[in-house]
Formats: sequence, structure tokens, C-alpha cells
Amino acid sequence: MSTSSALPALSALISRRAQTMTASAIREILKITQQPDVISFAGGLPAPELFPLDAVRQAAETALNKYGPAALQYSTTEGHPPLREWIAARHGIPAQNVQIVTGSQQGLDLLGKILIDEGDTVLVEAPTYLGALQSFQPYLPQYAQVPTDEGGIDVDALERLLQTTKAKLLYAIPNFQNPTGRTLNLERRRRLVELTAQHGVLLIEDDPYGELRFTGEALPSLYALGLELAGDVDRNHVVYCSSFSKTLVPGLRDAWIEAASPIVAKLIQAKQGADLHTPTLNQMMITELLPLLPAQIATVGAAYRERGAHMLRQMDEQFPAGVAYTRPEGGMFLWVTLPQGVDTVALLPRAVENKVAYVPGQPFFALGGGQNTMRLSYSSATPEQITQGMRALGQTFREALA
Repeated sequence: MSTSSALPALSALISRRAQTMTASAIREILKITQQPDVISFAGGLPAPELFPLDAVRQAAETALNKYGPAALQYSTTEGHPPLREWIAARHGIPAQNVQIVTGSQQGLDLLGKILIDEGDTVLVEAPTYLGALQSFQPYLPQYAQVPTDEGGIDVDALERLLQTTKAKLLYAIPNFQNPTGRTLNLERRRRLVELTAQHGVLLIEDDPYGELRFTGEALPSLYALGLELAGDVDRNHVVYCSSFSKTLVPGLRDAWIEAASPIVAKLIQAKQGADLHTPTLNQMMITELLPLLPAQIATVGAAYRERGAHMLRQMDEQFPAGVAYTRPEGGMFLWVTLPQGVDTVALLPRAVENKVAYVPGQPFFALGGGQNTMRLSYSSATPEQITQGMRALGQTFREALA
């Protein structure tokens, strides 16, 4: 029987949505930095030596003993009730307004699926989290970039933009932003919430790093400010996303979304089509680990504070004049800006030759830009690696600027 058919080339069968998908620039860069002698500050990975292995092992045993076969069975799409109740209590909202998702990346994908129609205008910070751009892109939005400065989103620029742009939603990371490490101050937070409400723009707050503060006072979430403004959980135009990946362990893939009931209802339907529910045992284990969470946050925060401070000290000593960088109040990242004319994509092979790697900044801009910028992560590096790596980066910069 002939194997020929009327089928076109298989690549021609890929949907138009899938054609818009791109590989993660970070994941691709990690492939070329896998040489064992290259010190990489590219991946934003939690420090594995800080994972509470014994507690996780005990949590699995406790969950299996407590729930028996139910811990290994299919479960509800909404999520494990005790976990949802604990999350809801933090913002004083009903548990029905909390949806558990399989990692915050799934949360962003599901939000894109239920909120973005083709051609909708989505406002994003310049720069913004690359994974959010990847999640939203298959739903074919039109991006508009909101300028940022050392204080995060420039709300004056946003106000001008909203006067001429009909936007569907705005995506923001107010705490220790990925990729810049910047934090939005309280005055700007209030104005951001008020402006988006006035213009009918849904505000998605992504907050995976908010618990990892090193210095300064904790600030209210955009969600809390939106709740204060609306006076009703189901009229709050802010959607809150967070995760246990940066505070406990990333491998269990437990995250959540807090939102008004109409949004949660559609998230449930979208998640049913995606994976039915987040793994049952994983949610039960996270619930058993909740008493450990404050101590774990303190441990992780102290380590990242020390590593971030050490990286900044080394940068102060090793980087040539004309190179600027942020000084985060928490989180896992900082942002480096080189003089105009330096292309950090083109510079990366030279850095790898010098046995150090970073993520170029350009992929974090939805509409291009940032050719002279880069992201560094200090979270999983040792002091020795940071010292050696900043020396190598300083050498790379001097070669580029010579």
C-alpha cells in the first residue's frame, strides 16, 4: 500500500497560534552555558541546598498517612480545600476566590486563555518577565510597553498612555521585579490601581518574590489596594498570582490565583481542559509544610540577602565606569545597563570564553529594545562563584568598551 497521501508538509498543519510560539531565550542560553567551568548567572533558580528535604519527606509521609488512597486519587479542579482556605485568609477573602494552579506559569497561560482575544491591547512593563510574554503570545495580543525607571512603572507615562490606548489588561510585577529587581513604591502602587480602575483595565499582579524582602518595609499588594478601592472581592479589578516555588520548593509546582468569581469560574473551566487539577499529593504536602513556611522564608531571605550584597560589592570593585546596575530590596535578580552601543547578545560568546554567563536583556522587551542590558541572578551562586564571575564579567566589559 502506498504511503503517499494528500497531507501537506506536517509543519504546515501547525496552527497559527502555535506558529507565534517562541523558545525561551533563557532556556536556549542555558544550553550554551552548560560547560562545567562556566559560572552562570543566567538561570533564576532557587538555591537547591536550601530546600527543606527532610521536611518535604516527612510531609509526603504525613499526607499519605492522613489521607490514604485519596492522596493519590483525582481531585477537584479548584484545589485542596485546606490549602485554598489558608491562602484566602491572607487577604481576608473567601476560599472560593482562590484557584490552585500547577506552577505560576500555568496560571499566566490560563489567564491569557480566558482574558485575551486576538488583537486585544496588553500593557507590559519595559522590560517585563519573559515567561509572561511567552504565555500571552499564542492568544495574539497587541503589546504596548509602559516605560519604567528606577522606581518601576512610570505611572505618569502610564496615565498619558491610557488616554490614547484602549487596553484590556496590564501585567505587572511590583515586588523585586523579574528581570530588574526593582520595587514599586506605595504612592505609585495606589496610582496604578486607581488609574487602571478608572480606565477599565484589568490589572494582573505577579508576586512570586514578595516574601523575599531584604531591606525596607513590606508594602501592600496591588490586590489588597484593589480590594480596598472596590470594597468587594468580586468587584476587585486586580488579579493576584503567587507561588510556593520561590519560598518552599519549585518541583512540587504549586501556585495560585486570587480573583473575582467570574474570572475564577472561567479559570476552573480552562484548567479542566489543561490538566484537570494540580497533583493531589503535591497540594497536600504543601499544606503540611505551611507551618514551616515562616522559618523557610527567613532562611532563604537571609541567604539571598548575603549573596545579593556580595554580588553588588564585587560589581562595585570590578565593573568599569559607565556600567550601571540596580540595587534590589529583595528577590533573586538585578539588572545591568551598559553604555549605548554595546550589544549584550553579541557580547555573550565573549563572556562565555571568559567563563561567565548572563541573560541578555533584549528578550525581556515586548517591542524590542534593551540591547545594552542584561539580567543577573545571585540566588543559586556561592560567594566564590560570585567573586570569580564578577571579575570575569568586569574583564568582558572592559574588553567591549576598549
